[in-house]
Amino acid sequence: MTAWNRRTALIALGWAVCSLAQAQEWPTKPVTVVVPWPPGGPSDTVARPMSKGLTDALGKSFVVDNRGGAGGNIGSAAVAKGAPDGSMLLITSSAPIVINQHVYKKMPFEAQKDLAPVTNLLRVPLVLAINPSIPAKNLKELITHIQAQGGKFQYASSGNGTPQHMTGELFKMTAKLDMTHVPYKGSATAINDVLAGHAPMMFDSTVAILPHIKAGKLKAIAVTGAKRSEQLPDVPTFAEAGLPGVESYAWYGLLAPGNTPKELVAKINAEAIKVMKGPEYQRVLKETGSEFVGDTPENFAAFIKAESEKWGKVAKATGATVD
Repeated sequence: MTAWNRRTALIALGWAVCSLAQAQEWPTKPVTVVVPWPPGGPSDTVARPMSKGLTDALGKSFVVDNRGGAGGNIGSAAVAKGAPDGSMLLITSSAPIVINQHVYKKMPFEAQKDLAPVTNLLRVPLVLAINPSIPAKNLKELITHIQAQGGKFQYASSGNGTPQHMTGELFKMTAKLDMTHVPYKGSATAINDVLAGHAPMMFDSTVAILPHIKAGKLKAIAVTGAKRSEQLPDVPTFAEAGLPGVESYAWYGLLAPGNTPKELVAKINAEAIKVMKGPEYQRVLKETGSEFVGDTPENFAAFIKAESEKWGKVAKATGATVD
């Protein structure tokens, strides 16, 4: 072995030892958990029990910091540029990780390069719901009704670039429909207008829309999961209803700055999975009708890559944009 090779090997070994020691000691100080959305939203529903669980388990404070704006880009960029020492983490919905890069002309970070996937925290299917005044009892009848509107049919969403918006575009693309997207500033305002009949249809998570379906104020047509929702057992999946290819989830993930050492990412992953298996987090999963999807960093990275490619194709095919 040459002197150069020995020096290179020693440096690599030194970095490996330091990374391992850093992972074993983590956390050495309070950790900021950035949620790139305003307080009270679905990401908070995930972030707060996770942060509490990590605080209780590790003896250091994990503090949720809501940094909303630009469709999740502002808070996500802050973590992407953060120190790779485990002192700043990101809990977010899918939009800034796999959708925004395809619908914003400029992005302040590259999700797959500047953020390190830790684990998927949960996923929940979306529901296609319509105002009861729409003359459709099932998906086939709804598609026929939309086709008969000659391009005048509209659908609401919780905002441009959201999973709800892009799922509407996926439905539009798959069924070859001509309909117009009407974005709202949040799920609540969109639901209110569908309830009032100002907008005829929308996609939303079971978390947000289920009470209105149960009350008979909205009609559920199909769910976007691979299987039926336990909370809506009588509502078919899109595949069961005759339109395979419309599979979509609102999902939430835990990520770290991109240069975080693999040993530290593995440590954070292991601690997060422990919290997810605990009673408090299991209660959140049950209440939101979500699936447990704790995973390895490698599998989560592969999932993110596949999701990004999927939504990129939808954005390109439909011309979906925020700018």
